[in-house]
Order: sequence, then C-alpha cells, then structure tokens
Amino acid sequence: MIQNFKQEIRWLLEEKYESNLTEKASRDIERIKHGEPVAYVIGFVDFLGCRIDLSMHPLIPRPETEYWVEHVIKEMRGTGASIRCLDMCAGSGCIGIAVLHHIAEASIDFAEKDESMLKQVRINAKQNHISERRFCTITSNLFSNITGRYDYILVNPPYVAQNDSTVQESVLRWEPRGALFAEHDGLAIIERILKHAPNYLVPGGVLYLEHGTAQRAQVESLARKYGYRCNSYKDQYSVDRFVRCTA
Repeated sequence: MIQNFKQEIRWLLEEKYESNLTEKASRDIERIKHGEPVAYVIGFVDFLGCRIDLSMHPLIPRPETEYWVEHVIKEMRGTGASIRCLDMCAGSGCIGIAVLHHIAEASIDFAEKDESMLKQVRINAKQNHISERRFCTITSNLFSNITGRYDYILVNPPYVAQNDSTVQESVLRWEPRGALFAEHDGLAIIERILKHAPNYLVPGGVLYLEHGTAQRAQVESLARKYGYRCNSYKDQYSVDRFVRCTA
C-alpha cells in the first residue's frame, strides 16, 4: 500500500505539477491520502493517445478497456470504408473518442442515460480536436432512443454483481455506481444489450462487449441464446475480458 501511494504521488506530481511540490500539490496529496482516486485528483487520463478529462467524475477508463479498444481499432483499419459506430454506456466517451482519433473514416453516436456524462463526452471531443460533424450525443437508456443501424456497437456496460465484495473501497466511494453494478450477478444489462443489438446492426455488423473476469461462459451462453456467432478474448493480463459478436 505504501509503495502504491508513493507511485500515485509521483504520478500526480509529474502529470499535474511538472514534479514541483507546490501548496496546491500538497492539498491534492491529502485528497489521495483520504482515498480519492488519483485519476480524479489529476483530472484526466491518457487513453490510446487521447487526453480524457474526468471533471464530471465518469467511470475512470481502465487499461483493460484500452486493450480491447486498440484491438477494435486495428480491425477497423482494414476496412477502408466509412464506419458508423455506437458507443453505448459511453461515460467519459473514451472508447468513441479513441476510435475517432485513430480512424478518419469513423463517425460515432455516443449514447448515455446520464446527460451529465454526455456533457463530459463533448468536453473530451473538443479537447481532442474532434469535429462536431463526426459525432452525435444521444440521451438514451441503452437502445431506448436509438434509431440508426451501425457497423460497430462498442460497449463497456455495468457488469459488477451487486453483492461483489471484492470491489475496492475507493471505487465504491468515488466512482458512479450506475456505471459499475448490474442485477442478476452483473449480467442483466449485458443480456439486454445482446437481446436488442441485432436490431441496430447492419448486415455483417459487429458488437464488442466487455464483461467481468468470471462471466465468459454466461456471456457466451447468452450470445448463443440470441443467435450470435461469438468469439471470446483475454486482456493483456490473460484474463477473460471481452467478446466479439456478429448476428
């Protein structure tokens, strides 16, 4: 724990204060001492070369998500055509922002039920010099206000079981619960997405979906239930992390 704290202080000072221990930096160190995630204290994270602002306190982007989004971007680079995407449960918008940053042919609809998170998406689009012509923000509870069809639907949904006792205290205290927890052992929202996504994919369209480390078998079973061809993948830590589904 002490080593982690030292690493967080070093990260804070390097990223926010050019390694200078100012009076404000000392106040920020106190925030970290009291358990606030260092990413919120710094105010941003890097995500595939994009600076993702966290001023509205969205779910903090994780390296595991970054890993599979990089996988998606590599796949998109081989298409050579315009690509229409839906970033569902968008939060900070890190997934769609990264796609727009790396894929010139892409356009993104960001869907979020929390309107404050859509403001966060717009902040991050502007900060990363993304033209407003290339994206749209939609207030939508999953597919409730979605009308288009997409080449890709990309989702990091809430998938933590409500009774999961392994969630870190700082996550419980500071990060948005609605972006973390789901009913039915964390699978309720995943199942809703799998059930309805085929209605919003073009022929040959692809759904990429992140899931929990112990959910691979259940997610594969749900995907088969709703008629998908499904491939499962591990993250950079060799842990089951995401699926690629085609209807």
